[in-house]
Amino acid sequence: MSIDLHSYLARIGLPGQTRPTLDVLRSVHRAHMEGIPFENLDPVLGSAPSLALPDLEAKLVHGERGGYCYEHNTLLAAALTAIGFRVTLLTARVLVGAKPDEIRPRTHMLMLTEVPGEPVPYVSDVGFGSIGALLEPIPLAADVELHDAPRRHRLVHAPHEGPLELWKLQTYLVAEGEWEDQYSFTVEPFQAPDYEVVNWHIATNPRSPFARVVYVQRTTPGTHLSLTGRRFTQTAPDGSRIERELADGDEVLKVLREEFGIRLPEGTRLPE
Repeated sequence: MSIDLHSYLARIGLPGQTRPTLDVLRSVHRAHMEGIPFENLDPVLGSAPSLALPDLEAKLVHGERGGYCYEHNTLLAAALTAIGFRVTLLTARVLVGAKPDEIRPRTHMLMLTEVPGEPVPYVSDVGFGSIGALLEPIPLAADVELHDAPRRHRLVHAPHEGPLELWKLQTYLVAEGEWEDQYSFTVEPFQAPDYEVVNWHIATNPRSPFARVVYVQRTTPGTHLSLTGRRFTQTAPDGSRIERELADGDEVLKVLREEFGIRLPEGTRLPE
């Protein structure tokens, strides 16, 4: 089943970008990041999001909603494939916020995108709900810094016992003056049924934070917005932040509409 590419590109503000070039890949990636918010409201409201392409289009393209990594990156992979890129789906272990000896499961979805004429594929990922997320794709090459302004990223190799090279995505923290690990991955391909399983786990496991706490992110050219529970944070490119606690569920719904462009069905009540 193919995506309605015209509607998708209109949603992210890039009509007509349909040639498989590096410039188009970069433009689509950044426009998607700035055009569609990250959110986990379906799991918090008690359901596992559908990863079927028509449902993703209805929600993220036409429905004034966002989604989390499986939704965003399934949609992007379909769009890139329709444009003419070759895409390989991957999974990663999230490292940001992990303790030094903590081993987390592979629960994050990302992809490699092959660009005609380019010597290496590009890591593409529009579904990482963090201020450390990629704004543009990064080439699969060690220690090559990407200036996806206002952010900076790089990929490094990490030692491990597996047969495939282990890669780590890092982002530069301006305020702290250091590199921070975001996630690690190998280039083993994954398929749609793999994400159905992990999507169900993340959305329905009572111990999953995504099933209990609201996480919403939006990237704009001048700021990064995040909502964790009722904590609303605006982060400037220099790392400075303005935070405030929202009063109640009604204010949360108002902020979702006005700041994130997310409109939930009339009468929706978020858990207190």
